[in-house]
Amino acid sequence: MTGVLDLRLIRDDPDLVKRAVEAKGIDLDVDALLALDAEVRRLKGSSEAAQAEKKRLSKEFGRADEETRARLREEIARIDAGLQKDKDDLAAKQAELDELMLLTPGIPWEGAPVGADESDNVVIKKVGEPPVFDFEPLDHITLLEQRGWAEFARARNVAGERAYALVGDAVLLERALLSYALDVLVTRDFTPISVPSLVREMALVGTGMFPKGREETYELPADNLFLAGTAEVALVGLHAGEILDKARLPIKYAGISPCFRREIGSASRDVRGLVRVHQFEKVEQFILCEADDAESERWHATLLDCAESLLQALGLAYEVVECATGDMGIGKFRMNDINTWFPSLHTFRETHSCSTLHDWQARRADLRYRDSDGTVKHVHTLNNTAIATPRLVAALVENHQNADGTVTVPEPLRPYLGGRAVL
Repeated sequence: MTGVLDLRLIRDDPDLVKRAVEAKGIDLDVDALLALDAEVRRLKGSSEAAQAEKKRLSKEFGRADEETRARLREEIARIDAGLQKDKDDLAAKQAELDELMLLTPGIPWEGAPVGADESDNVVIKKVGEPPVFDFEPLDHITLLEQRGWAEFARARNVAGERAYALVGDAVLLERALLSYALDVLVTRDFTPISVPSLVREMALVGTGMFPKGREETYELPADNLFLAGTAEVALVGLHAGEILDKARLPIKYAGISPCFRREIGSASRDVRGLVRVHQFEKVEQFILCEADDAESERWHATLLDCAESLLQALGLAYEVVECATGDMGIGKFRMNDINTWFPSLHTFRETHSCSTLHDWQARRADLRYRDSDGTVKHVHTLNNTAIATPRLVAALVENHQNADGTVTVPEPLRPYLGGRAVL
């Protein structure tokens, strides 16, 4: 694995990295990192010089008389001892440096609001109007239970808090949402791909989920595997270590997978219902493109537009926010969340997260391509949700409910539900 930031950037402009560390609220001493880097380079230089001297003495040994050879043996033995010490010291210092490098942040976009958390996010767009009901609307929990479309209490008996089981038409509605998202992405030339949710630790390190997000991830220690919280983990790992041809870029995946999150950081939030659960389904947009800032910006807009188009077609009001530096995550250059209206909560809640990471993720996972001039570069990576369920199931049934407890099916989903306009 290479550094998550180019070490030359840190050496040449440490103040830029320090500002990113401060803006993202990361516990990292950049000066300590640079001191380790200098020590690693010194030890490498010392080892190279010692190896050269050993090689010189070995040549001299072949021509020397017996008395000189005895002296040369002692000198070579002394060099070997020093080389072993340098090797041990270098391994230890390199390991320390690698750990610190995993904490180096991506440099955030200059337009990102500087702030500690989501409270500093800025709404940049609102689309659609929340529905106005001429009856007392139900929250999705009550509505689903009254229609026999969900088992919450029984599911909790099986799996504990945040567990759920969709039943009947709710299952069909969930499958319709996921199938619709896949079909829309296919029309936009994304390649549909189903990916494993069981992943190795290096895949999570490569994506940037580890080390910081380890406590949010389910671990299977008997198998040295983890349950991924997004298809992005497998999609980043899919081409790790490869050198792609520029002609293959951009690679556009529509990844579908079950996802798993422990939700340790939100222990008391949204315990009831479908808004925040441990297990869910998602269709993820994911792009590998060439290392060009303008190209990344164009694809970021494309991913955002696709998610917005899906919500507009589903008749859901939403807002787009510019995420603050402290909310966007350690590796991200830019992040826009899309928050969808939930009538029962009288507010917008996150349903999509669109992220550009430039080459930060690619350096961790060793994702590269060969440019037309033969130069090998790290790709840029981007991702955004297309549809995540069951949270969007909750939003849809709340927003499209009727006084008699039925739910109006948005036009684009009807072909997936046998043409039914109402559930």
